[in-house]
Amino acid sequence: MTDPRSPGAAPTLEDVARAAGVSRATVSRVINGVRNVDPAIQEAVRQAVSSTGYAPNRAARSLVTRRTDAIALVVSGAGGEPDGEGPAEEGSFTAQVFADPFFGRVVTGIVNYLRPRGMHPVLMFAETSRARDEVLAYLRQGSADGALIVSTHAQDPLPGLVTEAGLPAVLYARPARPTRISYVDLAHREGARLAAEHLLARGCRRIATISGPLDIPAAQERLAGFRDTMARHGRAGAPVTEGLFTQESGEAAMERLLAEQPDLDGVFAGNDLMATGACHVLREHGRRVPEDVAVVGFDDSSAASACRPPLTTVRQPVEDMAAEMAGLLLDRLAAPGRPATSVIFEPVLVVRDSA
Repeated sequence: MTDPRSPGAAPTLEDVARAAGVSRATVSRVINGVRNVDPAIQEAVRQAVSSTGYAPNRAARSLVTRRTDAIALVVSGAGGEPDGEGPAEEGSFTAQVFADPFFGRVVTGIVNYLRPRGMHPVLMFAETSRARDEVLAYLRQGSADGALIVSTHAQDPLPGLVTEAGLPAVLYARPARPTRISYVDLAHREGARLAAEHLLARGCRRIATISGPLDIPAAQERLAGFRDTMARHGRAGAPVTEGLFTQESGEAAMERLLAEQPDLDGVFAGNDLMATGACHVLREHGRRVPEDVAVVGFDDSSAASACRPPLTTVRQPVEDMAAEMAGLLLDRLAAPGRPATSVIFEPVLVVRDSA
């Protein structure tokens, strides 16, 4: 058969379907991000899209589907009222976000999931009431198809505001307050159990922990998992000091612990940045890691491998969790009546030199 199209005509869905050996409807489902398509068929369609050079007419498609193919990636906090806002406060929040390797891993997971599906994230910050209003207006106006929310504070009202407005959204981490929103999270208690049992198995007997901010559910869960494990091994009442998930707070917490319990021989820190700070202070005090004090972190971020010595840590598969967030949101967009759901990932202990 000869191709009836004129030379130089743009490839069509039919061309992609013919190249992939599937129906036009199947091609449309793959391009629109519907997930219940066999992975082998998805790959065949993507290869056909690449080989034919097909590019969807976004403007025409948007008129039909009312979709923008843009997803708002919202980093949200619980900032104050408008009269307490200003460039300094807003700049401090964004600087803190970009300094944390966790955020880069979230972006990587989301971009790697959305880009092959022809969709792109739009980064937004919602650390103040004014910024939250801007995000809600952006979503209500249809400027993005939905939102992926990374919340940094337990009192953050944005997840509730988004769900009350009926806007499609998925949250990273279980909401602190009951909210009918889909989310992904980690089995944090199990991760802390892995860390505590590893320190005990090394022979550590005077173990302390540096928790994250205890108004954040993940920090609460990690502390509870540590305490439960220590109690089961007859070591209830292990020293606890609170940090802020930053390296500087880890350093300050380690100083407090050494002042309170100078003979400690094991530390579990609620994230890798605080563990890195703890290692730094221990070296300054002449304590060898792990010979004198073993240290275990949490997350398996880039800070874990950059630390000296490299950190033993509990891996949180952030990239996979972020990709699952995006998948849940696309499922919701494909089936708006879909009920809220949650996906919980399992942690893994990664043993390196610090413990």
